[in-house]
Amino acid sequence: MPAKPHLNLVFIGHVDHGKSTTVGRILYDSGSIDPHELENLKKLAEQMGKATFEFAFVMDQVKEERERGLTIDVAHKRFDTDKYYFTIIDAPGHRDFVKNMITGTSQADAAVLVVGAAEGVQTQTKEHVFLARTLGVQQLVVAINKMDASKPEYSEARYNEIKDEMVKLLRGVGYQTDKMPFIPISAYKGENIVKASPRMTWYKGPFLVHALNDLSVPPKPTDKPLRLPVQDVYSITGAGTVPVGRIETGILKAGMKVHFMPSDKVGEVKSIEMHHEQLAQAEPGDNVGFNVRGVDRKDIRRGDVAGPADNPPTVAKSFTAQIIVLNHPSVITAGYTPVFHAHTAQVACTFEEIQKALDPKTGAAKAEKPDFIKTGDAAIVKIRPTKPMVIESFKAFPQLGRFAIRDMGQTVAAGQVIDVEKR
Repeated sequence: MPAKPHLNLVFIGHVDHGKSTTVGRILYDSGSIDPHELENLKKLAEQMGKATFEFAFVMDQVKEERERGLTIDVAHKRFDTDKYYFTIIDAPGHRDFVKNMITGTSQADAAVLVVGAAEGVQTQTKEHVFLARTLGVQQLVVAINKMDASKPEYSEARYNEIKDEMVKLLRGVGYQTDKMPFIPISAYKGENIVKASPRMTWYKGPFLVHALNDLSVPPKPTDKPLRLPVQDVYSITGAGTVPVGRIETGILKAGMKVHFMPSDKVGEVKSIEMHHEQLAQAEPGDNVGFNVRGVDRKDIRRGDVAGPADNPPTVAKSFTAQIIVLNHPSVITAGYTPVFHAHTAQVACTFEEIQKALDPKTGAAKAEKPDFIKTGDAAIVKIRPTKPMVIESFKAFPQLGRFAIRDMGQTVAAGQVIDVEKR
C-alpha cells in the first residue's frame, strides 16, 4: 500500500480557461511525465495547428479530444508531492460534457477551480462552483490562470478584480473563503506551479503545489458498509469481468462476496488493482479496478453500486429530497421528469409531489404543497425514478445521497436525499 495519504483532486472551471494545461504542467513539473513524451506531444500539437496545447494533450488522450481541443471524458492520472499521493481527475469544462464533470466532482476530496485571467468569471465557472458545493467538495483551491495574458501581463490589479468576484460567488453558495488560497498562475509558462514566480512578487501566498500540500485528508468512512459506484465495466482476457470505480464507504477485500444493485447480481472479488498495483484490500477514496467471479460483463453497468452481499445498496421505489432550483427557464411542477445524476448513475426521475417550499437561506418552511417552484427556490419534494436506481439517504451515505438535476443541457437543480422508500 502506498505509505503516503491518498487524495482525489478534480480540476474544474469554464471551457478554455486552461484546466488541462494546468494539470499537464503540474504532472510535468513534478516529474510525473517523461520530458520525451512532452516533446512528442509538442510536435503533435504543432502539426495539428494546436501549438501551446502540449500540456493539455497529456490528459486529453482521446483522439477526438485532441482534434477538437476539448476534454470529453474523465481522465485519471497519478502524481506525488512530498506529502500526498494524488489521483487527478481532469473533468471536462465544456457544457455538453457536464455529466462527466458531475461524476468526476462527486468523486473528489478537493477541487482546483481554474479561472482565466483574461476572460474572468463565466457561466460555467458559476455552474461548477454550485455543483462542487452541492456534490460535497469541501476543499477548494482557486487558480487564476493565464496571468501572462492579462493586460498588463501579470497584473496585480486584474488578479484582485477576479479574486473579489470569486469571493462573492463562493460565499454566495456557502463556502468560507477566509483561508481559501487564490493563486495567480500561468500554467503554460509554469509560473507559481511548483515554485514561487519571480514574475509576480506582489503575491505573497502559496504556489499551487504548496497549496495542494496544505489540503487535508477527509476522514475515511471505513466503519460503514461497502458502497462502490461502478464507473465502467471491462471484460479483460484472462481476467474476466473487471468493474472500475471509487470506493465511497467501507472496505473492499479480495475474497469477499459483493452484490451489485440495481442489476441484482452477486459475485466474488478475486483481485483488486489500483494504478497497476495489486492490493489485498482497498478503502474509501481509492479508485480501483476489481476482478469479479460469477458476474458477466453484460450483467452490470455504469450506475450500478457494489455493496456487501449481506447489506446490499438501496434501490429506491421513491425518495424524498431537499432541493434548490439553480436555473430553470420556467417553473417545476408535479409530473416534471428531468435526469437525475447521483454518483455514477443518470436516471430520469419524476417529481411526484412538491411537499413544501423552503426559504433557501434559512431552510424554514414557507408554504405547504405549492403548485410550482422556480429558479432560486428551495423545496422538499417526492421523487419517483422511472427505472431502478440506487440512492441512499444523505445522512447514512452522504456520497450516495447527493444529486444534480439536468435538463435542456444545463443543471437546473441539485439536492440531498432525506429518506428512501425501498423497492
